[in-house]
Amino acid sequence: MITGMSINKKPDRKTTILNIIQQVRAQFPFDDVNVQICGDSCIGCPKKLLELVESEINHWEYVVAKGNLPNMSEIDYFAKLCKNIRRSLVRNGVLPPI
Repeated sequence: MITGMSINKKPDRKTTILNIIQQVRAQFPFDDVNVQICGDSCIGCPKKLLELVESEINHWEYVVAKGNLPNMSEIDYFAKLCKNIRRSLVRNGVLPPI
C-alpha cells in the first residue's frame, strides 16, 4: 500500500452530468430578454439553441432525480451539444469568447 499519495478519483456519472448542467446554467443566458428577441442577423438562432439546451437540461435533471443515470456516450453527446451551442452563442455575440 502506498501512503502519502492521494489518488485523484474520477467523478461518477451522476456527478459528471450534474457538473455539466451546473456549468451550463451558470454560463448560458437563459433569462436574458434580449436573447429571446429575434434580430436581423443570426448565425443559428440563439433563442432556439437556448431552448434546445434547456430542454436537454430538464430531461437530464428529471432522469437523474428518478435515480437513472446516463451512460458515458449520453454524457459525451450532452457535453458536445452544450459546447457547440456555446460556440454558436459566441458567434452571435451573446456570450464572450473564453
